[in-house]
Amino acid sequence: MADNKRRGEDAEDERPDGELDAVSDAGADKESASRGESATSSRSRAESVDRSKSRAQGDKVGPFGRVTRFVREVVAELRKVIWPTRKELLTYASVVIVFVAVMLAIVAGLDLAFAEGVLWVFGNPS
Repeated sequence: MADNKRRGEDAEDERPDGELDAVSDAGADKESASRGESATSSRSRAESVDRSKSRAQGDKVGPFGRVTRFVREVVAELRKVIWPTRKELLTYASVVIVFVAVMLAIVAGLDLAFAEGVLWVFGNPS
């Protein structure tokens, strides 16, 4: 940040993720202010243009194009998933099976206890 101040406010530095530094944003805000518009209005106008373009492109695409785009996006998201190894999968599956078995035993025991209690209180129907 101190380097940016030494080089002046018009310096544009790119961060590792490719975004411009805040100093260049301040310069853009000064330019739009000199034209008589606020920074938020110029940004919102740019965003609305982007939205209208995407809507127009979405409207032109038919139902098969939308399904194709959906499938492409699903495949792209599935590529980002960190899949478990075989050992992890077996460990997770065994933990789930043991947990379900324990819960089943607890519920079955409570059911049997309540059934016996109701029969003891109200007696056996003949």
